[in-house]
Amino acid sequence: MYGERLRFLRKTNKVPEQALADLLQVKIRTYQCYETETHEPKIDSLIVLADFYNVSIDYIVGRKDEV
Repeated sequence: MYGERLRFLRKTNKVPEQALADLLQVKIRTYQCYETETHEPKIDSLIVLADFYNVSIDYIVGRKDEV
């Protein structure tokens, strides 16, 4: 679920993958693996992403549908 949500948020906000990789201080391939759910982001990365998109971590991980 988190991969779908990350992809949706990125595309909706028109943010390049590289910009998010830079924000998280990871390689672009690592960020892409978050979206395909082949790697799980660490909690500190989830916090950064939630703050960046102004959503809750619960929304990103699929625990609730409201932003």
